[in-house]
This record gives sequence, C-alpha cells and structure tokens, in this order.
Amino acid sequence: MVERAGPKVFSIAAHRGFADALVTGLIPRYSEADLGLARLTLLLPSTRAARTVQEAFVRASSGGMLMPRMAVVGDLDLDETLGALLDPLGAAGIPPAVEPTRRWLRIAELLREEMGPEAPRGSALLRLAHEVGRTMDRLLVEDIGPEELLGDKVIEIVGDMAVHWQRSVRLIARIQRRWLEELASMGALDAAARRNRLFDHAARTWKDHAPATPVVAAGVTSASPALAQLLRQISELPQGAVILPDLDLAMPQTVWEELGAAGAGESPGDPPFGEDDAVTHPQYHLKLLLNRMGVNRAEVQSWHRRGLAAAPPERSHAISSLFLPPEASKAWVDLPPEKRRLTGVRVMQTANPEAEAQAIALLIRQAVAEPEKRIALITPDRALARRVVQHLRRWNLPADDSAGRPLSITASGRLVLQLAQIASEKAAPVGLIAALSNPLIEMGERRAEWLDRLRAFDIALRGPRPGPGLDALRPIARKAGVEKWWDGVEGILLPLVTMDLPLPLADWLDRLATAGEALAGDALWSREDGRALSAFVEDLRLHAREVGTILEAEELHAALTDAMEVVAVRPPYGGHPRVAIYGLIESRMARADLVIAAGLNEGTWPARPATDPLLAPAVLRALGVPGADFRIGLSAHDLAAALGAPEVVLSRARRDESGPAIASRFLLRVQALLGDLRDSHREDAAPRWAEAIDFASPASRYPRPEPMPDAAQRKVPISVTNLDRLRADPYQFYASAILRLPELEPLDAEPTPAWQGIVAHAILEKWHGTGRPIESIADEELAAMQAHPLTRALWRPRLLKALEWIAERVAVDTARSPVAWEQWGEMDWRGVTLRGRIDRLDRFENGTFAVVDYKTGKPPSGAQVAAGYALQLGTLGLMVEGGAFGALRGEVTGFEYWSLGRSKDSETGFGYVSTPLRDGNKRSGIPPAEFLPQARYYLDQALDYWILGDKPFTARLNPDAPGYATYDQLMRLDEWLGHTS
Repeated sequence: MVERAGPKVFSIAAHRGFADALVTGLIPRYSEADLGLARLTLLLPSTRAARTVQEAFVRASSGGMLMPRMAVVGDLDLDETLGALLDPLGAAGIPPAVEPTRRWLRIAELLREEMGPEAPRGSALLRLAHEVGRTMDRLLVEDIGPEELLGDKVIEIVGDMAVHWQRSVRLIARIQRRWLEELASMGALDAAARRNRLFDHAARTWKDHAPATPVVAAGVTSASPALAQLLRQISELPQGAVILPDLDLAMPQTVWEELGAAGAGESPGDPPFGEDDAVTHPQYHLKLLLNRMGVNRAEVQSWHRRGLAAAPPERSHAISSLFLPPEASKAWVDLPPEKRRLTGVRVMQTANPEAEAQAIALLIRQAVAEPEKRIALITPDRALARRVVQHLRRWNLPADDSAGRPLSITASGRLVLQLAQIASEKAAPVGLIAALSNPLIEMGERRAEWLDRLRAFDIALRGPRPGPGLDALRPIARKAGVEKWWDGVEGILLPLVTMDLPLPLADWLDRLATAGEALAGDALWSREDGRALSAFVEDLRLHAREVGTILEAEELHAALTDAMEVVAVRPPYGGHPRVAIYGLIESRMARADLVIAAGLNEGTWPARPATDPLLAPAVLRALGVPGADFRIGLSAHDLAAALGAPEVVLSRARRDESGPAIASRFLLRVQALLGDLRDSHREDAAPRWAEAIDFASPASRYPRPEPMPDAAQRKVPISVTNLDRLRADPYQFYASAILRLPELEPLDAEPTPAWQGIVAHAILEKWHGTGRPIESIADEELAAMQAHPLTRALWRPRLLKALEWIAERVAVDTARSPVAWEQWGEMDWRGVTLRGRIDRLDRFENGTFAVVDYKTGKPPSGAQVAAGYALQLGTLGLMVEGGAFGALRGEVTGFEYWSLGRSKDSETGFGYVSTPLRDGNKRSGIPPAEFLPQARYYLDQALDYWILGDKPFTARLNPDAPGYATYDQLMRLDEWLGHTS
C-alpha cells in the first residue's frame, strides 16, 4: 500500500495560456539530466490536445529535448499506451471493446425485433439505433445499467409521465439488457464501459503500487465517476499531479455554493443534481469533477508558471465576474473598474455571415503581417469557418479548419452518395447528372471529352422526368448522339438500379465501391477524403455483413448520408504555421496572441440544448446524469478560455440564413458588464474594410437593349408563332430567331404547357390519320414520351377527357370535315419565308375553310388578337389563301381555338371552342370581314419595321403585351427596367 499524501491539484488561470503555461512549468519540475522529460507520462483529454501540447514543447525548447509520453484518456487502447505503468498482465483481463459500427447495426436489429410492426424502416431505424446508442453511452459513462433504469425511483417518476416516455424507458432497458447479454457472450465491452474499467484498474494499481516515474493529468475535465477516481489517485501519487484549466480560485465561496449540488447532495437521500443547479455556468462541470474526486476547492493550488501568450492578470477577475450566477450577478452594480477590465477585448457585429467571414479574414490578414504573431479563429459554425478559409485565399493564406469537414461533403464521399442516390431514385435526372459531373470522374486529359458528352446528354435529358430505370434513358442518349458513351456509363450503373428487392447493406457497398472505381479510378481513394471513405466503407461493410443488415434501395442514400455526417475529414498538414481555425473541442488548451471567437449567436454558441429524445430530463436527473443544459456550461467555459488571450475579438452577425439572429447570452453578458461599449471595445474597422474591399465605382446605367443587326442578319424565316413574339417583344425574337438561343428546360421539370401540347398534338395527329381509338393512341404516345409514371398518372385522366370531347364534337358536326392536320406550310411573303404548322384545317359544305388551333390552356383573348399580339390564326388563314398548303387553297371564313381546358358546358368537363371573331350574338371581337385584312396589316408592319426595315429589336417594346420571361436575364431586365422613361 502506497502512503497517501494530500491531493496535488493545480489550476492554470485563463489569462495564462494553458498549454504554454503547462509546458513552462513541467520542464523545470520534471526534467532530469540524462533523459529529460522522457520519463514523464502526460494524460491528456484528446489527440488534438496532445498535438497542442507537443507544439508548446517545441516552442519552449531551446536546443531540443526528449518529450514526455502522452496518453489520451479517451483512447480505447489506453492500457497499451501506458504500458508497464498499468501492469499489462492485470489489464489483460479487461475484455476488448466492441466496434462502434457493429454495435450500431446490431442495436438496429434488436430494435426491429423488440418493436415488431411498429419499428421504423431503413434509414429511420438506423437513425433510431444511433439515438439509442447515444443514450446508452450517457448511462454507461455514469455506470448506470438496465436494472437502475427499471428501479423503483425511476418507475415512480415514469408512472406520472406520458405513455410515450413510459414506453421509451422500457424499450431502452430491454435493448440495453439484451445487448449486454450479447456482449457477455462475445467476451467484449462497450467502449465507454471499457474505458471505465481501465480507469478503475489504473486507480487500483497505482493505489497499491505507485509508478516509479511521474504521472500528470493535464486539461482533463470530464467528470465521469471512474475517471474522477483515477484523477484523485493521480493527484495523490508521490510524483503525480492533476492540472485543471481555468478553475476559478478567486470566486467567493458563496458564489461557488450557488452553483448547486453538482453531483453531491447535502444528505444521502438528496438527488445528485438539483433543479436549481447552475449547469450553464462555466465552472459547474469543474465543481462536479472536484466533488467526484473528493477534493475541496480550497485544496487546489494556482499553477506557478505563465505561458508565452499570457494576458494581463486582471482579465481573469473580469471573466469570473462575467459569468456570475443569477444572484451573484447583482454585484455587477458595485463592481470596481479593475474587476470589469477587459482591455484587449473587442466586439464586432456585422450584417450577415458573409460579411462576418470577410471581416474575420481581414483581421487575420492584418495580424499575420506582424512577425511571430499567432492567430486562432474559434467557432462552432463550420459553414462560417469554410467561408473564412475561402476568403483567406485572396491573399494566398492557406488556413485549415482543424475540426474537419463531414465526409458527406467531400468529393469522394459525395460521389458515393450520388451513386447511392441513383440507386434510391432509379436514375432520376438530377442525381444522375450530379454524379456524372463529379470532379473525380475522368480527371486529367480525358475530362474535357467526358464533359462534352455529358453536356450533350444533359441537354437532351432536360424536361419532365423520364420513366424510372436506365432503359428509359437509352433513347435520350441516342437523341443526344452519345449512345456509345452511354453504353459504357449504363454498364457501370446497371448493378445499382436493376434490383427491386432489398439487398444486404454490404452488397450495396460492394456495388457502390465498384461503380465509383469504374468512374473515378484511383482518384476515389487517393486523397485524404478518399482514405477516410475507404476506412468508412471497409468498416461498415465488414460489420454489416456480420450483422446481416438489409436495406431497400429507396433507403440507401438517406442511410449512408446519416452515417457519413458523423465522419470528420481533417486536413493534412500544410496550412499557415501561425493561423489556426478550431471548433470548440479542438480549441481547448490552444492559445494564440489574437483569438477571434466567432458565431456568437444563440443556437450556435451556445448550441441549442439537445434534449435526449428517449429519456425524459426527470429520469436522467433521478439517475444522476447531467441534463441537456450541461453542454451550455462547457460552451461557456470554452469562451472563458478564449477570453484569456492577450487580444480577443468577439464576433457575431445580426442575421443568418433564416432571418434576424439573437446575440449569444455570453456576448450579451460581456456587453452588460462593460456597459456602453467604448471605442476601445468596438471593432468597427474590419466591417468597414469588408464593405470597402470589393467596392467599385457605380457602373454606368445599363440602357435598354436595342440590337441593330444588318440587313442580311435580319432576313430570317418567320414562323407564325414567332410573329407574335416579334411584335410584342422584338428582343425575344432577336434572341431566338437571329441569335438562335433556345430555352433550356431544367432537369426533372414539371410538365409545361408546351410539353403537354406536344403530346396532345401527336395523339390528335395519329387519331385523325388512323381513326383508331383515341385512348389507345394516348397510351402509346405517353409511353413514347418516356414520361415518369407519376406524370402520366396525374395528367392522363384530364387529357383523355379533353380528347374525348374533341372526338365527340368532330363526330357530331357533319357540316364540316377535317382535311388537314398537323401539316406544315411555307410561302414567300414579300421575299421573306413564312412558315407555319396548322393544327387542323376543316372544309365547310360551301367549300370555305376553318383554321383550328388546339390549346392545352387558355386561348388568347380578343383584346390580344385585336392588338396584334396573337396573330397565329390570321397568319395561317393568309397562308391557306396564299397556297402555302398545296392543293388546300381557298377562302377562310372560320377561325377557332379548341381548348382542352376545363369547361362547365362540356359533358366531359373539359373542352370548349372560342373565336376572336364577332359572330352570332357576341358583342366583342373582330368583324369577320376585317380579320384577315388586319392580320395582313400587322404582318406587313412587322416586316417593314424589323425584317425588311431598320428598326432596333427593342427589349420589352410593349410591356403590357403577354410574353415570356425566357430572355429576361439575357436582356438584363432588372438592371434597366427602373431607369426607363
């Protein structure tokens, strides 16, 4: 038995800089003449902390040194890291940890069995399994088993709750019991449980046999009971010590007590956490740790050294006052100036996240110009961090976000997810084109050729979604002229879209990896994101095969997206040596001369408390588990540590993507403590620079476009449909007929009236020509259009009703008979080719003709026709009389629109006839005798003005005329519309 000494627990104040102060104190305390610090063992909270301390040793060394052994308390192989210190023979009795992925997938299977028909499917089941695993870990860290979940105290609380909470507690208990039984049969432990056993083993070993070499735990703030007991034992070792970050030793005892019970009730029957505990205070988790260690705050000593980037000591007094709990905050009124002093701390507010990122980048650029000055940006907002990284590239400043990026947004991860989306959506257009456009595909000299073929296929694919599967895409590839290229692509994608039945998840991963390699080759795996993807796929595939996880194709994309979101891809070394970008966890123990704490809005810093969805807060409190607000206190401690830097900028944006943002409660406390912000506490310059950096003199007013092509360019054939566009908006005619810029539909577009019109015209053409049943022809044409089944299902009933009305009306009207349908005509009109297709031409009994125009929507109004903006019927009539349709030449007396739209008068509910002529009892319209002369006048006028004349093709010449927005961006409508007189 080792003779026990008093606990040696130290605290490094926030203003001293933890890592540097730690190192400058360890070197003289534990160095030896021969081996230096190599015999010292440092227990650190994370691998990032180990890297930070390593960098601090490098800065502190003058001629080089042997560094101490560093071990991370969260490492599952902690026993191997510590080696002989833990007596490997004894530690070998601790079972290995089960792989997290296997545990996750197996819990999903247990949930499926326990919940039966009520169990969610696919990705939802896996998501629930992840949540169950998180809840189990919260309990395991506190050494809480299923028997305690079903104990009398919990049952009593749950009995007064809603039914879903009762079911949830019982479900968690059943799942945890079954899972622990499986672990026992496997001879394994959960990761959290194994860590606790390692901590227990180390505490027992060192209690009986103190290590011959020094052991120091530094920066560890986790308050799990097992770890707290280990830290207690380390603090009592002859050559041991525990060093805490920023434990407030100057806080009055009354304030310390106001923080609450913090895991230690006043009497044995009291709950470990009171409802009034100040869990959001930055010192609360440290009080919880000390209570579980059995150490009084009065026993904690102040560390005797300070770091290279230390701030004035007065800063710690201000930080302590800043985060006082509610009752103690009343003392702000009487605080002397020296207790409020935050010299070197500035507050910066910008309009939006983009402006915030630009201003932060400018601050970093300014600071880098000072030799040896280190800068750290700390923010939990990863999108803001990525923005700053991009802005810094302006000055060739490489800065890496050490928190990393989710695997799902990297190029390699995105390619696998895009291929999974192809499988889930049966090769829907958007996901298909996105996957084939991935930058990893055909990298190198063949990339340009690949993109040329892809663009041709993309253009041909635009419009309504084709049918599901790859077969529907083959005619589109043939139409685009890339059939050979598509054959190769189809062969790669075929294994992803041919199976309708569920497949094992491992088989899906095999197919995705094979397809990804076929498309991208080694580029899929060669970079840091590819290596992370490879590890992810191998791990998930191995355990999915062992567990037997089955997944339907529709769930594949969502399931893999959820799994990839939690995998962080961290950048390799190579960023600027004096610029660091950290998340909150990565920033702990780090220090810089300038710290920018950004994203200080509610919901970001601190994040919104994530209440456990499976166990009610009252249940967790009864079990002795800290509540959801506990993490707010950790965020506050992170900010308190950041405030200890010599120079600090606290930054926020007044708005985010969703609207006005609320300032962080922490930032509001800073402003309240300081009172009215003086100039020394306001950072106004950087936002002004951000506004000015891209400032340019106002551009000259963009005039209304009035292109003036020469006579040869003007003389183009005119279609009867384009004639309306020419008169209403000459610029649109110029863009479509002279520049020949057609409109591109989006991918997976909703069926437009034009698309519906094409189908309707094709059906009517076959019906007139063959006399076959119109319903069977409609089915053939809809299938030939390769439309998605949903599109056909929604539009087919309405289309058939309207087509039935046309068939019935043609059959009963014996005074006229169709003589031509869907026929093209062409004639020379004053030296200009006039073209048009007539939907239907009927001959009356007296030998005259009627021009019929089918409309899938609402026909033009009489006012539009009279104003010369709907000339199609009249122009076609002129062409019939002029012999444009061969032998079908003669007088035209009828002009009709046959609409397939809704009608109250039709028996089918669809279909009606309208005419622009004033005939019968109509009081409006154009007199029949004036209709063709008026059409001739408007036609000749258009030719005189723009085709044979020299008038400019003015944009929006007639703003009131009906038109399209197709070329609004090309004509830069928004830039000149407000300036026209």
